Amino acid sequence: MQKAELVFNPIQPSFRVEKEEDRYIIYAEVNLPEGKMPLEDNHAKSNFIFQYHHQFFVWKQRDDLLWVEKFMPTGFHEINLEKWPNYLQTTLLPLSKQYQVSLDNVTQEKLKGVKPQLQILLKENGDYLFFEPLYAYKDIIVNKEDGPSVIQQVGDKIVILERDLAAERQLMNIIEQLHSGFIRPNEGNVLALKGAEVLKNNWFFLFIDTLKDKQIPLFGTEYLKQFKFNTAKPSTRLYISSNTDWFDAKVEISFGEQKVSIQDIKTMLSNKQQFVPLKDGSLGVLPEKWLNKYSLLFKVGEGKADTLKLSKYHFSILDELYQQRDEEELIFQLEGKYEKIRERYAIADVTPPEHLMPILRPYQISGFQWLNYLHDVQWGGILADDMGLGKTIQTLSFLQHLKEKNGKLVALVVCPTTLLYNWQNELKKFTPSLTYHIHHGGTRKKQLLANDKIEVIITTYGTLRSDIKMFVDVNFDYVILDESQAIKNPASKVTKAACLLKATNKLCLSGTPLQNNTFDIYAQMNFLNPGMLGTVEYFKHNFSMPIDKFDEQEQKEHLRKFVFPFILRRTKEQVAKDLPAKQEMVLYCEMGDAQRKIYEAYRNDYRDKLIGMVEEKGIQKSQLSILQGLMKLRQICDSPAILKDEAYPNESVKLEELTREIAENIGGHKALVFSQFLGMLALIKEQLKKLGIDHEYFDGSSTIQERERAIERFQNDDNCRVFLISLKAGGVGLNLTAADYVYIVDPWWNPAVEQQAIDRTHRIGQTKNIFAYRMICNDTVEDKILKLQERKRSLAKELISDEVGFVKSLTKDDIAYLFS
Repeated sequence: MQKAELVFNPIQPSFRVEKEEDRYIIYAEVNLPEGKMPLEDNHAKSNFIFQYHHQFFVWKQRDDLLWVEKFMPTGFHEINLEKWPNYLQTTLLPLSKQYQVSLDNVTQEKLKGVKPQLQILLKENGDYLFFEPLYAYKDIIVNKEDGPSVIQQVGDKIVILERDLAAERQLMNIIEQLHSGFIRPNEGNVLALKGAEVLKNNWFFLFIDTLKDKQIPLFGTEYLKQFKFNTAKPSTRLYISSNTDWFDAKVEISFGEQKVSIQDIKTMLSNKQQFVPLKDGSLGVLPEKWLNKYSLLFKVGEGKADTLKLSKYHFSILDELYQQRDEEELIFQLEGKYEKIRERYAIADVTPPEHLMPILRPYQISGFQWLNYLHDVQWGGILADDMGLGKTIQTLSFLQHLKEKNGKLVALVVCPTTLLYNWQNELKKFTPSLTYHIHHGGTRKKQLLANDKIEVIITTYGTLRSDIKMFVDVNFDYVILDESQAIKNPASKVTKAACLLKATNKLCLSGTPLQNNTFDIYAQMNFLNPGMLGTVEYFKHNFSMPIDKFDEQEQKEHLRKFVFPFILRRTKEQVAKDLPAKQEMVLYCEMGDAQRKIYEAYRNDYRDKLIGMVEEKGIQKSQLSILQGLMKLRQICDSPAILKDEAYPNESVKLEELTREIAENIGGHKALVFSQFLGMLALIKEQLKKLGIDHEYFDGSSTIQERERAIERFQNDDNCRVFLISLKAGGVGLNLTAADYVYIVDPWWNPAVEQQAIDRTHRIGQTKNIFAYRMICNDTVEDKILKLQERKRSLAKELISDEVGFVKSLTKDDIAYLFS
């Protein structure tokens, strides 16, 4: 008995070919340390191991065992001459790629250094056309399955071809460069191109011409079914007639004798193809130029046979076609009549109301005339000027004109709660002859909505949603949605409520009508011009998904053509010459119930205490308590949460309005935000972080190095959009010309200090116009301080420099007024 030994050096098979007169014999052998042994000498009962005497060996890899099993139990294959060529390809070639194959006694020839010639074989597979390369080395054709060495039998000898893979790649690169859309399925040598790309811009015809020039043979075209082409160019004729609310467009399209229906074109466009099947079995190819010109017409028009019906909202699409007409196409029948149609859609030169003419800037007069144009053609539109350019005054000018023209007016303005009193103040300032009513809060009454003496009703989105049953009973001349991005979700209750309103026409105001994606514009346009952009599903399929997910340029251009007549947008930069270097405005904010309740509780407490104290001690000895009371009320106007002696929730209309302005309205501009209260700055900072708005910050405790770093980044980093600064720390010595918006969150006792803050950006080196906003809570101490400042403006310039100076200038009646 001898001890068995397991040898850990793995073994592999090798193969030897011998030629006899009428056959080939392929022997399988094993490479052992002692030398080569026949595979049949394995004494083990299993092919999984090889036994030689008392030693046991294991195979190096799994494929070794597979080949061993194919050659067992005899250890060789006998192949007759007839089957030998097939055996070479199916068995011997794969063997030679993995193992040593000895062909010493077989007649053979090695081909090396032969340059390949490219051929292309076309095949169809689903929506794709495959371009399979074939390489000709003399008489040997190599395809994608072949390895780097190709064995073939020629007569009684074996020819071993060494392929020039680098030359093959170079040849295929020539083909690949003919289209940017080629893909390589399964990372192979075959190129594939989607059917629509094959046909786009007549590429396939150009491709065939290129192969001819390069003398590259092309095979397989006779077997293609999807790519059988009609060589005629499309002929297109349009005949337009006009009705009250729509246009009829008779369309004739033909490829030679082959006519195409409207439904054929619609199907082609919905499938994102560039060709239509013709009755003779061929394909009619529509060039890119034709698609750019006509595709939108077929997408928006309704009809299947030979006539499209288009809404009045699609006039701009027809007009663009009219302007692109050429001699080859008889587009418009009776052009003289069409010119009359065009005249109907021209913007008229309307003079604004007389008292507003000196106030309105040139671009605002243009905006006023555009609003009149929309009214005349009965379109709803979006006035989308940048924040600060006066959308409100343009709208009020138009409403005033409408009242003077018709002798009556019933208009509804819907806005965020924070803007209620901005509208009230703008009405008083610019159109004092228009009567108005604020429909908001617990005292609102239905009968006031139907009062024919009230010309402008102002309400909020929340109130509109709650009181929609009241509003639907009123027939408005105009419904105006301010900050109309509030209805960007078509499924929201407020959007549905807005769409129920009855109005002769509608208008939206928004500096940012499209904030996140193209779907934002859908609900606003559907409110303005119902049906213009189709159903929600139609818009998703044709615009929202292609643009937002796949960034399809064609759909972007189509949507632009759709909506541009209905949107007027001017940026600050475009109208800079018409603007003053610096504009200062008040942004009135309306407290919510919770914040108002806290404010009134503190105000009542201080009023009772201070009136008695002033009566008893006089203003001079009461000034510390007066200052303390004013400070508390001003802090509550910012947020009750910043009061140090009480734990109140963060109820802040200013925080809500400020962050909304920054997130929604100022776009890519930069803003400085000033507050006297560090607690308020902390709340703003926290909210900006939540919204992902990049910002910088410093206050009086910041070191010189921290200030310099913050200033440097704000001035030079485009991503940093907001700078939070405490009012005293930012009053002097700063140059922040990167900003063009300034927000004073809480009004200062002395207007001169506010001016110093605003002038951090309005100084030498500033190339932009500055918009400065003072945030004031309506019907609060802030509101009253503002009015006192106006009354004491001259006194303030001369005497008031701080809180004490302000209090000293107050009378007993002023104190009663401030705390009333």
